[in-house]
This record gives sequence, C-alpha cells and structure tokens, in this order.
Amino acid sequence: MGKAGQALRQTLDTYGISQNKLAVTLGVDRSMIFKWYHEKRDPTAETVVQIAQALKSINPSAAAEFIRLYVGEFLETEEDS
Repeated sequence: MGKAGQALRQTLDTYGISQNKLAVTLGVDRSMIFKWYHEKRDPTAETVVQIAQALKSINPSAAAEFIRLYVGEFLETEEDS
C-alpha cells in the first residue's frame, strides 16, 4: 500500500486538515479516510482525483501539494528525460 496514503497523510498534517473535514467534503465516511491515511487501503485512481478536488475546495495549496507528492517523482523523471 502506499503512495496515495503517504501523500494524503503528509498533506493533511502539513495543512492542518482533519480527516473528518475531508470526509465531509468528499461525502464519505471518516473510516474510509482513516484507511487511506493509515495505508490500510488504497484509493482508486478516480478517488484520487476526487480527493484532489475536495482538497482544492478546502485549500488549493493543499490540493497542489497532494498531487505533487503523489505524482511528483513521475513528473520530475519525465522532465529529466
């Protein structure tokens, strides 16, 4: 498990966004956020997009950070090629 949960945890912690606030914004049960946050379950690709959209409505900088953490290494590798 992994990258999405790590990116989510770091983003929520950095920007002081509670799991509950994200759950309410996404319209999901907080237990789902808990599972992603603690890397017990990975969100689907569609859900990653929804997480980014929800974060953007809470704090656009947090959304940008989440995406950077989630796909940043891939983008940096592509730019280096």
